[in-house]
Amino acid sequence: MMKHVITAIVENQPGVLARIVGLISGRGFNIETLNVAPTQDPTISRLTIKVPGDDRVLEQVTKQLNKLVDVIKVSDLTQKNYLNRELILVEVAAPSSKRSEIIELANLFDAKVVSVQRNSLTIQMVGEQENIDDFLALLKPFQILDVSRSGVIAVARGEQAGGRS
Repeated sequence: MMKHVITAIVENQPGVLARIVGLISGRGFNIETLNVAPTQDPTISRLTIKVPGDDRVLEQVTKQLNKLVDVIKVSDLTQKNYLNRELILVEVAAPSSKRSEIIELANLFDAKVVSVQRNSLTIQMVGEQENIDDFLALLKPFQILDVSRSGVIAVARGEQAGGRS
């Protein structure tokens, strides 16, 4: 199943996020990841949504988003040249006999140990979602105790980039 990455430039107003989520979920579409934050203009936010589905799902989501008053611009980045990143914090069981192995694995993925506890390590990683998934798969044998993911953020590259239109 295709996973579409959609960005929306929206007015930074109370209730906008709730209306967008309600609109998408109310039509039976799933939101795999969602991230929203103000842009360089504090009155405007960028919303990044990852929605699984076929082209019909994508078309319906973008049409419905474009109908909302608070939505300035909607872009489907799926078939475009874009950058994406995700942040994770993952706590891994780390007895002293396994710590060096876990740290070495983290270094291979440019991840960073941000906290050391008696029996665990907390690691931070920023990267493309596929690399994050690979890293987590390799950590599974060590016993993942907790994981928090930011969800994907994305921005168009080059001439495709731009804010308000």
